[in-house]
Parts: sequence; structure tokens; C-alpha cells
Amino acid sequence: MRYQFFSRVAAALAVLAVMLGVTSAVQAQSPQQTGVQRAQVFNFPAGATVFPEGVAKDPNSNFFYVGATADGTIYRGDVRQPNRGLTVFLPGGADGRTTAIGLKVDNRGYLWVSGGATGNIWMYDTRNGRLLSQFNNGISNTFINDVTITPDGAAYFTDSRTPIIYRVAPNAQGIFTFEYWRDLNGTAIQYAPGFNLNGIANTADGAYLVVIKSDTGQLFRIATASKDVAEIPLAGGDKLTAGDGILLDGQTLHVARNSLNLIVQVRLASDFASGQQVGSFTDPSFGYTTTIAQAGDRLLVVNSQFNNRGPGLQPTQPFTVSSVPLPSAR
Repeated sequence: MRYQFFSRVAAALAVLAVMLGVTSAVQAQSPQQTGVQRAQVFNFPAGATVFPEGVAKDPNSNFFYVGATADGTIYRGDVRQPNRGLTVFLPGGADGRTTAIGLKVDNRGYLWVSGGATGNIWMYDTRNGRLLSQFNNGISNTFINDVTITPDGAAYFTDSRTPIIYRVAPNAQGIFTFEYWRDLNGTAIQYAPGFNLNGIANTADGAYLVVIKSDTGQLFRIATASKDVAEIPLAGGDKLTAGDGILLDGQTLHVARNSLNLIVQVRLASDFASGQQVGSFTDPSFGYTTTIAQAGDRLLVVNSQFNNRGPGLQPTQPFTVSSVPLPSAR
């Protein structure tokens, strides 16, 4: 059963890489595309088969966390010490965590982990690694992908295969409960076979969620109070196909376009109802960039190497996370 499970997860990730892959050479994708020459690189342990995906910066410390899709190991690094690389924080396989996709750390120091095709969600205490809660969505055709945390402490999750937004939030007694928060059938978000919604972020006040649909490159705004869904039309640049992890910093949305090794900046309107692509950049250290997290004036960028995963393919060792200056700081 263990081998069959790994095969299923590997197959799901292979489909994701193929569907989002772009075979043509990278061209100018949006205004002001530039290279970055000041990257710092964090190495995973030599020889570790990681194929990392999600990254989360702890808002109350210098630590950040990265998950391995290969076996569910959670690694930890210190943003001040790239030369020390990443070390194991939570071993793979514990608590049924055989893969790790999206990650986020909230203000309480709780680490949230999305479980992809397992349908699981885990919550850990970063102070001691203790498992605090675990949930399962009970859906077979599922891929719980990314997660964001609103100011009220609620966690929202995308599912790339089933059109649902999940929510885990504390009740009046402080007990976290899981719900199928928003059924997306009949909304502007129209699912197709394969991978659909991917990255998710929230506005600073928690009024809106912003999500990206990888296969079409569309952005959508979801109101957390009314649950209304609307597409965010964009001006300038290409559609954001292969859009993976996203980061919302004020009115600027950063989008990782994985197979293009490109980080795109989108300036959103004050009501987050429209936007314009204003820039993009890449770096020689990038390698199928899946997710991003902010660490001060820098971006942490995960180099998944999903394009080097599969029969006959060999990833470059060691796996890495890049740290590059935010565009405004370059």
C-alpha cells in the first residue's frame, strides 16, 4: 500500500507538471522583465529526494519551512543563514504525512500543511513540532493544494481537482473545525479535467481571497463575507498560465509561473476587482519555481524541479530554495 500511495502522488504531480509545462523558450512575458543577480541559495541535505513545493515564513521568527512532495518531510531554515541550509523539522511519514504541498505559518506559530491527493490537512506547533489537529476531506478525486490564513485565524485551502474551497477555523471554544466552505460549481470559476485552482492569498483585512487558476491563467476574487466570486480582469502582459504560488503584498500580487521560472508582478486596484501586470523577473538559480514567501525585503522561491521528476529523469542535487530581493528592493 505504501508503494501504491507514492506512485499515486507521483503520478498526480507528473500530470501537474505536464499540464502546466510550456515547451517554448521563455520570451518577454510582461513589462520590465529583468534578471536578478543577488540570489542567495539554501540547500537541502545532499542526496535527499525532496521535490519541494510549499514554503512558509514564520511571521514571528527568522525561520521558514518547506515541504517535500516526495515523502512529506518538513524542512526548516533560517533566513539569516543561507550557508547553513535546511534541516529536518518533521520527518516524512509521521501522522500519515506522506507528502506535503502548500504550507503557511500563522501568528500563533501554527504550521498548516496541505496534503495534496491524500485529502489531509495537518496543523503543527512550530515550537515543539507537536501535531495539534488533523482533518481529511473524504473526497477521492482531490488535491488539496495551497493555503492562506486570514486575520481572524481561519485557514482557507484550494483543491486543484474538486471545485471547493475548504475552511478550517476555531469556534467559540477555540476548537478548530473543518468545513466545505465554498462550492464553486455555478460560479465564474469553471473547473476542467486536470489541475485548476492553485495558489491562494488574502487581503490584509481578510475581506477577500485571491486565487489563481493554473490551466487558464485567470485570477479570481472571493469575498469572505458573502462568498461572492468574480474574475479579476488583467491588463498588460500574457495570461498567467502555469501560475502556481502567489503572494499578496498590499496591492501588489506576485505570481510564480512555475515552468517558466518567472515571478510576475500584478498591481491590483484598491478594491481588488481588476489589475495590471507591471513587471516580471527570473534568476539563474530558479528551477521550476512553485511557491514564494516574503522574508523582509526578499522573496523565498522554491525550486521544485518537477520537470526532472519521472522515469529516466534525474534531478540536480542538492535541491534548493532561492532568496532574491523583492522588485522594489532591487
